[in-house]
Amino acid sequence: MTNSKQTRRNFLKTSAGALAAGATPPYVFTANADENDKPKSKNDRFRIGAIGMRYQGTVIAKKAAAYGDVVAICDVDRQIAEKAKEDFGGKADLYEDYRKMFERKNLDVITIGAPDHWHTAMAVDACRAGKDVYCEKPLTLTIDEGKLLCKVVKDTGRVFQVGSWQRSDCRFRLGCEIIRAGRIGKLRKVTVTLGKNKQGGPFKIEQPPTHLNWDMWQGQTPAVPYIKERCHYTFRWWYEYSGGQITDWGAHHVDIAQWGMNMDASGPVEIDGKAKFPNIPNGYNVAIDFEAKMVYPNGVEMVILDHGRNGVMLEGEKGRVFVNRGTVAGKPIDDLQYNPFPREQYRLYAHDNLTRPPRSGKLDAIVNHMGNFFDCIKTRNTPISDVVSQHRSVSVCHLANISMRLGRKLKWDLEKELFVGDDEANGMLSREQRKPYQIET
Repeated sequence: MTNSKQTRRNFLKTSAGALAAGATPPYVFTANADENDKPKSKNDRFRIGAIGMRYQGTVIAKKAAAYGDVVAICDVDRQIAEKAKEDFGGKADLYEDYRKMFERKNLDVITIGAPDHWHTAMAVDACRAGKDVYCEKPLTLTIDEGKLLCKVVKDTGRVFQVGSWQRSDCRFRLGCEIIRAGRIGKLRKVTVTLGKNKQGGPFKIEQPPTHLNWDMWQGQTPAVPYIKERCHYTFRWWYEYSGGQITDWGAHHVDIAQWGMNMDASGPVEIDGKAKFPNIPNGYNVAIDFEAKMVYPNGVEMVILDHGRNGVMLEGEKGRVFVNRGTVAGKPIDDLQYNPFPREQYRLYAHDNLTRPPRSGKLDAIVNHMGNFFDCIKTRNTPISDVVSQHRSVSVCHLANISMRLGRKLKWDLEKELFVGDDEANGMLSREQRKPYQIET
């Protein structure tokens, strides 16, 4: 067994930081850099830097705190940062500019809970600064961001876990294993059901609050007047910053669908999206109603809908299985108590102690997604929600949104990750990035 001291000695090495170029926005919060930048003993707990502390960002930082100490907190909203500092014991140093945080050589791990349009820039910079990264889903804002991030993670050798934690829930894994074991026969169709996108507007233009750096919050996106509904939780209903339910819930459920299909390093070859869009100035601009049909190389059809029971339905010649966060159901699941299958033969990536299928129709989830991340930091193994599979999963979501916004069927080259014969669609694989917040390639 590997000595724990030797393991820490290996992974606490940091590379020179290659931070984003260009003018740096004003650095408002302070850090006791001279003292705190001194590397700690390799026997100490992990030292964690947490970025984006509203909602899910605080949730993941608290989970990470079971394995280390949150010593640095970054948020462009000073009130949120100060509240987070209190929540984590009052000792963490506060930053407004995450790049200043990355200059610290004694940080081992970064958690990223910022809005979607910031994920890639922060993750790329963290990897290049020698930090291991836990980044919330959806992983990217565009498909080209995902291509870059996959390359950076590979080149830097960092451990990178994405917050698509449903892979760590035994209900979802059992459902996927049943499909791969052939218990529903040849797979024919997968239906991914999400929720409705929120509607609203027009919203009032206001002066940004003094405790918020609105320019930096916008980052690479076009500079616009402050509307409070653009910020914090409701950013996900604007295409400038996210992709609505398609990338929000879709990043979770499409990932499970592709896992069950054994296509989590692949994707569709044809996409046909249809949607209605609001036309409200200064209002939410994601689709009002949407549906996307996709065809995979093996002929399986995936349909993404905004109505119906939230979850994933996988249908085959001999039956079907439905799974969501509350259940895994279907006759093939019921039959397991009488007709178990050789699970080890089909067992997917697992890091819990579940050894048998449900016996009473119920199955308690064993979820320790963050624990898997820290285990992999010690072993340098690949986490369960690795960067490649999650890039491919969120790419499906982006493909659906692009097809819906263009209003036409598209063909996708999986190897080149380009649309076939459609320059307009290929122009939507990336977005123009506002200086000085552009992502360095």
